[in-house]
Amino acid sequence: MIDYLRGPVVHIEAEYIVMDVRDTGYRVFTPNPYAFAGKDEPIVVYIHHHVREDAIHLFGFESREQQTLFRKLLDVSGIGPRVALGVLSAGRPEAIIAAIQQENLTFLTKLPGIGKKTAQRMVLDLKDKLIGAGGEGLLLTAAGFAAELGAAGIGNGQGAGTAWEEAREALAALGYTAAELDRAWNGLQGSVTPDESVDSLMKRALQQLFKG
Repeated sequence: MIDYLRGPVVHIEAEYIVMDVRDTGYRVFTPNPYAFAGKDEPIVVYIHHHVREDAIHLFGFESREQQTLFRKLLDVSGIGPRVALGVLSAGRPEAIIAAIQQENLTFLTKLPGIGKKTAQRMVLDLKDKLIGAGGEGLLLTAAGFAAELGAAGIGNGQGAGTAWEEAREALAALGYTAAELDRAWNGLQGSVTPDESVDSLMKRALQQLFKG
């Protein structure tokens, strides 16, 4: 099985990238292909090698944390590779794990392809199974992320957490990538108040995005 590939990204499509590894082009499906734009030097992409009777697909990730969480998601009944990829395209691993640990169904059901029943299965199947096979680092990062949200009154379905989720969805509909929205949130989270409105968060997020 392929664990990772090293090489330059030579082509990008809406769902995948093509990597040139020793004069062979590998098509790799990733959560956010355009996150690899402008990376002309050889890079490492961590791979999940998925084999079915009728197809062989490579799913690639920028970090071991993404790779680990993707594999954990595949253990949940009703979540296949495409849905798992959509989940990772919509949120950082630590945010997704923090939501699972907090049983935050409101957050989980906003992820692509995740309905209420699937979100409940994610909590049931993964809440106590995220440690091991690299999951320790993920869980520790998620714990820190959850603490940040708790300090701001976010993540429990109240206050600015819900407002930011709505603002993020609206900005994503405008074409902003998950990476860009994560960067905007990093610039905002220290000054977010529990009663801040969606409109206010969108305006301030756009200011962060325009700064580049």
